Amino acid sequence: VQLQAYGGGLVQAGGSLRLSCVASGNIFSIHVMGWYRQAPGKEHELVASISGGGKITYGDSVKGRFTISRDNAKKTHDLQMNSLKPEDTAIYYCWYADAINDFWGQGTQVTVSS
Repeated sequence: VQLQAYGGGLVQAGGSLRLSCVASGNIFSIHVMGWYRQAPGKEHELVASISGGGKITYGDSVKGRFTISRDNAKKTHDLQMNSLKPEDTAIYYCWYADAINDFWGQGTQVTVSS
């Protein structure tokens, strides 16, 4: 399994970005996909996840601003980020987990300027 993330960049506070993650290999629609992030000096943090059944979980800090979606046929999952804040600045990692392993993309930098 390989994951490739796209879409990071620099945006002003209040702006929007969309991250996309393209998976390859043995990806099964029943398993969970999502996004984590890590800011300098902070712990790895769940941003959002979506299960194979469509159950969605958001981190408290992004609820109401971020939206996760997935396309099982294309093996992709996206993160629409609106109303971005400087505290959203971090490296964002796409993630996929099957019954045994966790898989991570290479990370994409999101920087929100005030």
